[in-house]
Amino acid sequence: MTTGRLDTRFSGPDLDPLSREAGYDPQSASIASAYVSSFNDYVRKDLHYGEGRIYRPSIDVGKYWLSGHQPPGADGPQSGIMNLMPDLASAMKTNPNLKVLLTGGYFDLATPYFEGLYEMRHLPIPDKLQSNIEYHYYQSGHMVYANEASLKLLHDDVARFIKQNVTAEK
Repeated sequence: MTTGRLDTRFSGPDLDPLSREAGYDPQSASIASAYVSSFNDYVRKDLHYGEGRIYRPSIDVGKYWLSGHQPPGADGPQSGIMNLMPDLASAMKTNPNLKVLLTGGYFDLATPYFEGLYEMRHLPIPDKLQSNIEYHYYQSGHMVYANEASLKLLHDDVARFIKQNVTAEK
């Protein structure tokens, strides 16, 4: 069986039992059609866009992306997987009033629970700025909004975070 990368609560049969990788994500296979159908209905009926066009939920655009990013303090663009943590650290040091909300799902292997926590706790920032980071995790996978109870909690947490921090600025 293949375990879902986006949500480990989903599983499905291996497409190729001898393959090193799954070849698909059981969570996407289970729920993606609902999102594609809703999107098509919305853009056609409400926005009056795309009549006669085909919406493709995923295409290989990554091969066209330029991933060279120059983090603060670097002599030039860095190759490989983009790491934006130095940018966040620089922004927080430049603006010590900057608040950050980190959210995630416990069942997410695409951006695992402890990875985000670890990265944030090891940001190269003064210790006192750690209190500017707020964490909320939900009984969900990568797409927190796909679980109705988690969606409501996420909404409430984000609304409170924004309200609290807009009020704090005034």
